[in-house]
Amino acid sequence: MPDFRPVIVIPVYDHDLCIAEITERLARHWPVILVDDGSHAKCAAVLDAVAAKTYPFPVVLMRQANGGKGAAVMAGMRRARTDGYTHVLQVDADGQHDLTAAAGFLDAAQKKPEALICGYPVYDASAPLARKKGREVSNLWVKINGLSGAVKDSLCGFRVYPLSAMVKLFDARMGLRMDFDVEVLVRLLWLDTPVINRPVGVTYPADGISHFHAFADNVRISYVHTRLFFGMLVRLPELLRRKNV
Repeated sequence: MPDFRPVIVIPVYDHDLCIAEITERLARHWPVILVDDGSHAKCAAVLDAVAAKTYPFPVVLMRQANGGKGAAVMAGMRRARTDGYTHVLQVDADGQHDLTAAAGFLDAAQKKPEALICGYPVYDASAPLARKKGREVSNLWVKINGLSGAVKDSLCGFRVYPLSAMVKLFDARMGLRMDFDVEVLVRLLWLDTPVINRPVGVTYPADGISHFHAFADNVRISYVHTRLFFGMLVRLPELLRRKNV
C-alpha cells in the first residue's frame, strides 16, 4: 500500500515514570503523537523534555483538562488525520505492553489496510486474576452487541485503527474514558470493519501507574454495554441481513 502512513498515538495522564522510555523506543521507527490529557506539572515537564530530545520529534498535544483516555485518543486521531496519516497504533502509556509487538501490528495493517488490528493480552505471572475475569464478561457483551465473535479481547489498549473507518465515528456520541475501548470496537463492528487479532505481551509492573478505577470504570463499562445493546437492537435487521448476504 503506497500511501500507508502510520503514526503512534499515546494518551498520557500523569505517566511521568515511563513515558520517556516508551516514546524514545517507538520514535526510533515511527512518528509519535503524545496527547497530554491534563497532566499535572511533573508529567507535563517530562513531556516537554521528551519533545525536545526525542528524534524524530514527537508531536505533543496539550489538553487543558482531563477528559479521559477515549477523549485523548480521539484528539490524537483527529490530529493524525489532519497531518495525513492513514493508520493509528494506539499504545497505552503505563508501560504494560510489549513494544516489540508494534512492528508486527503495523505490518498486518499495511497488508490489510481496511482492518482493525486488535491486540489480545498474553499475560505473565503479574496479572491480577480479577482483571482477567472481568475481561471475560466484557468480551461476551462485545460479541452480543456487535453480533460478532471477531474480537478476541475487548479491553486491550494496543490496537491499529484505520482512520478511513474512524473518521465516521469522529462525531459519534461515545464513552470517552475507559469505556472507549469497548464502545469503539462495537461501533467498528457495526461498520463492518474487518478484525485481525494479534497477541501482545502484558505485564503489570510493581511501580506501574494505572488510572483504571475498579468501581467507577466498571459502572461506565456496564452502562456502555447496556446502551450498545439497545443500539444493536435498532440495527439488528441490517446486521442480520449483512450476515446472510
